Amino acid sequence: MNMCKSKNGTKCRRKSFYMVTLLSVFLMLSMLMVGCGSVDADKEKKTLVFADAGWDSIRIHNAIASNILSHGYGYDTEEIPGSEQVSLLGVRQGEIDIYMEIWTGNVIEEYTSYIDKGLITEVGLNYDDNMQGLYVPTYIIEGDAERGIEPMAPDLKSIDDLAKYWELFKDPEDPSKGRIYGSIPGWFADEVLQVKMETYGLKDHFNCFQPGSAAGLNTSLVSAINDGEPWVGYYWEPTWISGQYDLTLLEDAPYNEEDWADGFKTEFPSQRLTIAVQNDLPSEAPDVVEFLSNYKTSSAITAEALAMMDSEELTINETALWFLKEHEELWTQWVPNEVSKKVIEGTR
Repeated sequence: MNMCKSKNGTKCRRKSFYMVTLLSVFLMLSMLMVGCGSVDADKEKKTLVFADAGWDSIRIHNAIASNILSHGYGYDTEEIPGSEQVSLLGVRQGEIDIYMEIWTGNVIEEYTSYIDKGLITEVGLNYDDNMQGLYVPTYIIEGDAERGIEPMAPDLKSIDDLAKYWELFKDPEDPSKGRIYGSIPGWFADEVLQVKMETYGLKDHFNCFQPGSAAGLNTSLVSAINDGEPWVGYYWEPTWISGQYDLTLLEDAPYNEEDWADGFKTEFPSQRLTIAVQNDLPSEAPDVVEFLSNYKTSSAITAEALAMMDSEELTINETALWFLKEHEELWTQWVPNEVSKKVIEGTR
């Protein structure tokens, strides 16, 4: 039966047309919504990969940045362990997204080459007030009245003064010379110190003892401090030890490129500890790169966090959470207000 064969047939046809039109619009909108869902799925945030180059300060900075990116921006994160050179190569190859604390002076040739050739992208400067060289516990020079320790070498100020105090640092395995604790085998600082032993004439009075690992070096230093004994050797800042104990860096000739290139005859240059990312990250995650470009701390702040981790026996992540609470006025400057609110809510 044709229901529209009447004087109202025109209205009925219009009604049918409107219904068909509405149904078509509905189907089109449904398809668009499905399409948008597919686009959103395609744009799912990637997992950000951090470089763990092997020391605690970079791990703390990784954890701080990871908490901010996770709670504030919604990114998942992970770490890949490796040496300085391997981590830098990982950034170049795109296997690592973020390298939070590059000691650029230790990998200067590779780093400069990668930057100059546009193979990696430097996005920020974490800090540049770090130091390294030959250290002694300060009580050796100044004494420690609270512990009943008298000054042992009151005139010890520079590396040049070490020769007259070699007997104070007598090598237990070779009493005819003193002992200088060296850097870690494989570190650039180890190469520098070995050359300095020659160019400064230190080999005439000292043996260079290699502890074999950062843990071994730390143990030798902390044991000496706890016992109030003499100790001289390579160390650097920031570390949990520099944050917890009073150390003195022995003076050296002011840094200049010419003398540094000629047998490392100057103090270690203060290094730029930069933040670099793989080249696709600025386009893949511009919000991440913007955050990292604002990320800036200091040697003192990093040493404080490391000392807190050691003294309170905190994990790396617990130390990062402590930092986010203790230094809220600092890190909230790195991110928009809405992000900082999410981070605070997610980490408290």
